[in-house]
Amino acid sequence: MRLKPRDRVMAAFEHREPDRVPLWCGASDEFWQKAKEQLQCNDEELRVRFGDDFRRVFASYKGPEFPLSPDAKDRSFFGVERAGIGYGQALNHPLAGASIEDIEDYLWPDPDWIDASGVRQQAEQHADTFAVLGGAWSPFWHDALELMGMQEMLVAMYEKPEVVDALLEKVVGFYTEVSRHIFEEAGDLIDIFFIGNDFGSQKGPLVGASLFDRFVVPHLRRLIKLGHGYDLKVMLHCCGGISPLIPSMIEAGLDGLHPIQPSCKGMELQAIKDQFGNKLLLNGAIDSHHVLIEGDTDHVQQKTREVLDIMMPGGGYIGGASHDAILEETPVENVLAMFDTIRGYGCYGGR
Repeated sequence: MRLKPRDRVMAAFEHREPDRVPLWCGASDEFWQKAKEQLQCNDEELRVRFGDDFRRVFASYKGPEFPLSPDAKDRSFFGVERAGIGYGQALNHPLAGASIEDIEDYLWPDPDWIDASGVRQQAEQHADTFAVLGGAWSPFWHDALELMGMQEMLVAMYEKPEVVDALLEKVVGFYTEVSRHIFEEAGDLIDIFFIGNDFGSQKGPLVGASLFDRFVVPHLRRLIKLGHGYDLKVMLHCCGGISPLIPSMIEAGLDGLHPIQPSCKGMELQAIKDQFGNKLLLNGAIDSHHVLIEGDTDHVQQKTREVLDIMMPGGGYIGGASHDAILEETPVENVLAMFDTIRGYGCYGGR
């Protein structure tokens, strides 16, 4: 029986086998525009062509406008200016060398700067048909690193842990209240609280498991508890070789993990599926770099089938690329080959 996209996704979260593997499409603005032009379609038509089973709703910013320095292209909620390719790199670290008193006195953003009043109308367009993602992205780890400076913060975890605690409390407190406003507005129409923090590199975690448990997990648990309080599944975007950290994520109550990068150390798909596939929904796993960017359509189809053979048994898997945003240099025909293969080969009950 053919399921609605929402029912297909929620079955996967419950580790049941739906009619087929659900599909996830995250893409950069540049790739998205290229694909629309090449396929001559609008946004929604492109999502339908790719087969995306998800739709996402967003709150809007209504806070004060802060002037940018000449070299900056944007500014975070927390006063960090950035420049460079993509999201860019921080140009300043306003809490470098900060004490607890400095953190308390800092000009923190007001959660009321984020306007959730339009979220319900957005969600009503998709609820009961697609799986709806919502809530603040909440990249609290990245924000803290930018505010203090990465090297200083990592050293402070050992030498000034109380300062790191105070910093993370402020950042996570902001995101918690923003998401609470969103869920009060439309939590009954949202299915998944989707948050994002990268704790890994190509070669392994950015912090060891003990530091992760000490500084990160309490705040991760706080966000998960918030989502669960509104009967939402909670899915974390986290790039890199993070396998040593996954048990702590599961213990904190996480429901799903995205995007599963098989090219990173410790992220061999069979091992990840065997160790965690019955406890955690796994989203992604089809190599964005060596397959989607560098391969041809035949190679993409072959590698997609190999991933499906590993990841789809028993449910608990969503098919998609191993990066949060398909990049502009990715051939559109390769992305179509990936999604079409998932739709065809990824059917349960016989392939």
